[in-house]
Amino acid sequence: MTVAAEPAAPPPAAVSARDLRRTYGSGETAVHALDGVDVAFARGAFTAIMGPSGSGKSTLLHCLAGLDTTTSGSVWLGDTELTGSSDEQLTALRRQRIGFVFQAFNLLPTLSAQENMVLPMQLAGQRPDRAWTDAVVGRLGLRDRLRHRPHELSGGQQQRVAVARALLPRPDVVFADEPTGNLDSRAGTEVLGLLRSAVRETGQTVVMVTHDPIAAAHADRVVLLADGRLAGEVHRPTSDSIIDALRGLGS
Repeated sequence: MTVAAEPAAPPPAAVSARDLRRTYGSGETAVHALDGVDVAFARGAFTAIMGPSGSGKSTLLHCLAGLDTTTSGSVWLGDTELTGSSDEQLTALRRQRIGFVFQAFNLLPTLSAQENMVLPMQLAGQRPDRAWTDAVVGRLGLRDRLRHRPHELSGGQQQRVAVARALLPRPDVVFADEPTGNLDSRAGTEVLGLLRSAVRETGQTVVMVTHDPIAAAHADRVVLLADGRLAGEVHRPTSDSIIDALRGLGS
């Protein structure tokens, strides 16, 4: 008698939240920024998080990235639970397994573009891989800007440096919080294309918060939040389908 093998369990999501709650304040003035969120983000995918102002999207991103504490529930980076980790453990995880791209670029003004790119790896005691660094720098069009300091770069170039900084350690997840918010439309489109390419060409996982339907249309999937709760999803999004979904939320 032949016994069929059980199907292999699917790999854990790149990052996930289970019954996630985040409350600020207490009593009658308490604000429930997240109210029981269950969500998972697949490996090698580009996901956007959207919702009306105050829906909890940035709070969710910050909790997923270990930048904000949770009131209850759990956050998992692959099969590693972030909730309950010490500050030292979270710092190590953020340096080794998480990349960040923020609206304000967050580059150190006294360091060159190249020094800004490799700083997180140096702090983690890691040595950048030369071939990978060269590939990232070439793909981002930064070869002739490596010695420039942030004030000598355009906004789009500064954000490319921030993208390179996030990609060089080959993190499990790159979190992007309104990465095009300070850029003009052309530079914003370039940065989104670079994040899209990182997913398509290298299997990177990207989770991005944005308010812009055009930006979110670069993603594979859009997760919608309203009043701190999941409010739906849009797969294979277009700007029109996203606008329709947001309209349904009263956004």
